[in-house]
Amino acid sequence: MLSDPIVELHQWFGSDAGRYVQDWERQRIDSLLSDVFGYRAVQYGLAPFNALSANRMSFKGYAGPQKLTVEQSAGFSASVVCLPEQLPFDTDSIDLLVLPHTLEIAQDPHLVLREAQRVLMPEGRLVIAGFNPWSLWGARSRLPWVQPWFSADCQPDVSPARLKDWLKLLSFEIDRGHFGCYSPPFRTAQWLDRFAFMESAGDRWWPIFGATYVVSAVKRVAGMRLITPVWKRKSRRRSARQAATVVTQVSTFNTLVP
Repeated sequence: MLSDPIVELHQWFGSDAGRYVQDWERQRIDSLLSDVFGYRAVQYGLAPFNALSANRMSFKGYAGPQKLTVEQSAGFSASVVCLPEQLPFDTDSIDLLVLPHTLEIAQDPHLVLREAQRVLMPEGRLVIAGFNPWSLWGARSRLPWVQPWFSADCQPDVSPARLKDWLKLLSFEIDRGHFGCYSPPFRTAQWLDRFAFMESAGDRWWPIFGATYVVSAVKRVAGMRLITPVWKRKSRRRSARQAATVVTQVSTFNTLVP
């Protein structure tokens, strides 16, 4: 069994603040993955949070530092114990890879992204959820004289700007991005609920300071052109109508993140 810092993160997500974050991320991730097609999808870590539940691929695998419980394994086709920097998958073999807060607990976050780039097929999709160090929550976690905010081994050091640069260097193209959870870092649901009004205000006035973010990126390969089936070409008109919404999401994220 591998050393498992993400177990402490499991426990943190069981708190009121953790459930607040998880509820927001689940809505965004479900929305992103509901229309992602392919054959093989894999999630790394956070087994209690099945990020692939809204996706319709036939194979949904789990990789993580510990074995799944019987209850957790019911949501996945197969599972494997491994480190995020050493994924035991063939090169160009995965259609979808989801990393829910994996970068915060990894020894080498950049190497995790390099592994993701290796195992994903051309035009494969990578979805990342992470804590934003630019937020009030990120600032709270760095105060040395107060009780630690996140679990001991969770370090929100990967900013949206750094993540954007790393993905670009690895030939990923960000196609959607969201910030969320603007409430101050309160530990109880009562106080989080009292500041629920900040969700809409923060999304409008200071979106880049959300406590968490979800980013979707596509692996691009230079010189490759996908040949789509006839039924896909017939659906281009519908896709064009949907494109305006997607472009808005991409433009917002790329404009806000320098």
